[in-house]
Amino acid sequence: MAAFNSTNSTSSSVDAQDAAPTGVPLLDSLVSFGGAAGVSASSLFLYASAATGAYALWEQLRFRLKRRRKDGQLVPGPDHVTPFLGGLVEMVMDPYAFWEKQKNAAGVTNPGYSYNSLFGKMIVTVTDADKTRELLAVNDPSKMLMVLHPSGKTILGANNLAFLHGCEHKALRKSFLSLFTRKALSTYAELQDGIIRTHLARWLEKGPDFREIRDDVRDMNQTTSQDVFLGPYLDDAEVRAKFSKGYTAMTDGFLAFPICLPGTTVWKARKGRIYCFEILKLAAARAREHIKNGGEPRCLMDFWAQKCLEEVAEAEAEGMPPPTHTSVHRMADAMINFLFASQDASTASLVWCLTLMADHPDVLAKVRAEQQVLRPDPKARLNGEALGEMPYTRQVVKEVLRYRAPAPMVPQMAYTDYPLTEEYSIPKGTLVFPSINAACMQGFPEAHKFDPDRMGPQRKEDILHAKNYLVFGHGPHYCVGKEYAVNQLVLFLSIISLECDWDRKRTPKSDDMQYLPTIYPHDSLISLRLRKQ
Repeated sequence: MAAFNSTNSTSSSVDAQDAAPTGVPLLDSLVSFGGAAGVSASSLFLYASAATGAYALWEQLRFRLKRRRKDGQLVPGPDHVTPFLGGLVEMVMDPYAFWEKQKNAAGVTNPGYSYNSLFGKMIVTVTDADKTRELLAVNDPSKMLMVLHPSGKTILGANNLAFLHGCEHKALRKSFLSLFTRKALSTYAELQDGIIRTHLARWLEKGPDFREIRDDVRDMNQTTSQDVFLGPYLDDAEVRAKFSKGYTAMTDGFLAFPICLPGTTVWKARKGRIYCFEILKLAAARAREHIKNGGEPRCLMDFWAQKCLEEVAEAEAEGMPPPTHTSVHRMADAMINFLFASQDASTASLVWCLTLMADHPDVLAKVRAEQQVLRPDPKARLNGEALGEMPYTRQVVKEVLRYRAPAPMVPQMAYTDYPLTEEYSIPKGTLVFPSINAACMQGFPEAHKFDPDRMGPQRKEDILHAKNYLVFGHGPHYCVGKEYAVNQLVLFLSIISLECDWDRKRTPKSDDMQYLPTIYPHDSLISLRLRKQ
């Protein structure tokens, strides 16, 4: 036992000597080791700080070089960008102020463009109407394509119409023409009329107190889109509720930070799209069966199923494979696009109709006068024929859309150095934002004044300045559902003008706007009452 103890003691002594060869006690040796580690951490911190500083300096120099024009001048924009983030924080906190600053920096046509950065990526905002129209017409994978949003393909799917180009895109758009014929639009109008009246009745039941009307309008417009596009194929109440929730999640994704990780808003948006997509595939299959069995079209899905089956039959007769867009899978992809395109832009414009009519009672009085002549009985249902007999109401809708273009810009990605002007080429990899609302304010006299008479037969400003009226886009992605969207606004204004009286409660911010992601009034506090006949 003594020998064992002696050996152990000797071993410990040797270990201690190895650990502290200079005779420093073991505890002091450990403290010394910790100090060395601390110095190493400090060095790493210094290296990281130096690297961060170097990157920040490099980023400033990089953007300065990208801003330089051939004449030596710099593209307008911030003198310095926040490293890594750029204008991201400002854009998230107050998107309206951020984009207004970009527009103001660009001016109208001199030079008509400005720069900033978002998360280390250069962005160029284009305000010149001619250049905006030019950019919207490109749609070439070797030059420039629409991206909508950094998370656009994640949320909407890579096969969404917004991201297509070339022959496939042309064939799909050609197929869509059958969805917006006079017969189809008349069918939709009858559905729209009933939905609008049902929702107005619900709004009136809530009483005359002032309340934010935006959510009520969104619910009405969502119901309209679902019933007009899918008709009887969204007939399960539980499925319909989940479908609406999934679609709302998709919309929320466009307002979120572009990261798709479990639990994030973009992740939920993607899951919402996947669920909606499966429901739309079932709806497409049911619509095809309905048409095959001799049924008449009752909704947009039926009209398209009819067209797709015709195209399949034509291809078979020629010994060709059916067009890719006629499959149930691709039909569902396209319906995702219709639902997205019809929801937020139309909702925003409907809200603007309410607030602008409250702010301009003289205009509302003219709308009512026209409607009373056309429909002495306000309960009389509207159809496609009646929609063509209300020119002043259409003037008002056109001016609402120009004055407050709901989609303020259409983001594009430059895949090569794009020659924007003789002095400047947009660098490859730049996010480009052609400004729709800036274009709509160019050419029109007193453009910042709400004046429906400008769209009338005497002044014809909608014709004289048609090239600047880019509300529905331009080129390959021009809105195929334009007439449907306009009809929704005309129907709503026609019905509510005779059914209801309303006032707007103004606040210090009532003249401001917000991006959600389309443009809305900062507030839309409306008191709605049944109109005395």
